[in-house]
Amino acid sequence: MAGLAQGAGGLAQEGNGAGGRTRIINLAKTNMTEAELQAALEFLAAGGTAGTDDAHTIAGVSVLTESGIFTSGTTDNVQVAIQGTGAFTAASNFGIGSTGVTSSLLADFNQNPM
Repeated sequence: MAGLAQGAGGLAQEGNGAGGRTRIINLAKTNMTEAELQAALEFLAAGGTAGTDDAHTIAGVSVLTESGIFTSGTTDNVQVAIQGTGAFTAASNFGIGSTGVTSSLLADFNQNPM
């Protein structure tokens, strides 16, 4: 099947070709500001409580708008690809300085689920 990512174990097994573990998360807030987005991204990169919100590498950021452009005070949803084997806990008021920003897990590609 051309163009179909099969991961490490083929179609029947869980895996990915994007590193050890890649998660796609959504950061949501009505009319999110650039400062709120930046605070949430910095929290993802630095981490918080060990074992609950560990530091991750940000592999990509995509804005859920027709234009794909973040507009401070207007944009409501931003997807972030994070990589790392540490813990990620979805929550409201996510991160430090991100009051009202809610994080949720959209996808979890785990190369080594055991």
